[in-house]
Amino acid sequence: MAEQLEVLARTGGGKHVNRRLRLSGQVPAVLYGHGEENVCLAVPTEALQAALRHGSRLVTLVGAANESAFIRQLQWDPYGTHVLHVDFTRISAHELVKVTLTVELRGEAPGLREGGVVDQLVQSVQIECPAGAIPEKLYVNVNHLKLNESIKLGQLELPERSKVFGDPDAVVVHCIVPVEKPEAGEAEAVSAEPEVIGAKKEEEEEEAESKRS
Repeated sequence: MAEQLEVLARTGGGKHVNRRLRLSGQVPAVLYGHGEENVCLAVPTEALQAALRHGSRLVTLVGAANESAFIRQLQWDPYGTHVLHVDFTRISAHELVKVTLTVELRGEAPGLREGGVVDQLVQSVQIECPAGAIPEKLYVNVNHLKLNESIKLGQLELPERSKVFGDPDAVVVHCIVPVEKPEAGEAEAVSAEPEVIGAKKEEEEEEAESKRS
């Protein structure tokens, strides 16, 4: 279900006007697409942030504009905490759009009980899917992942009429034998070994010198 955002008409522009708008609790936005004229809008900051927290990209605009729209682009502040501007594009729920989704693992891999560790190599993927079926995240079930097995990009479960971009043979997650690190005592012994060899060589040189003299 698309999030609903109540929008207001926005007149004028410029840095100072937009700054005052943000201080009043609104985010400047623009709506475009489908061969229609661009419309300058203002979106309540709290409502927009709630939609983003829910992972919504398809929204229903009401008020100064009454139609479905896709959050095409967000402009953030330098710290990545506040949205400074939003680009909406007109869209229908059946249109295909490209989005980047976070990959999240679900379940417990049997390989853990075999002494392995689960290593996730891909944190996000880009997919193309219907605008009305954009998932919040892309979940990967690892309940059947055994030791020395992997799940590749081409094996991911996607929404209907969707496709993923990238090498289908790229490993997203695998269960492998952990790399053993040397014990602290062993590491000290290894680091100390060159000093012992050096000392022995020095003793041999001194002994040879004494014989020559």
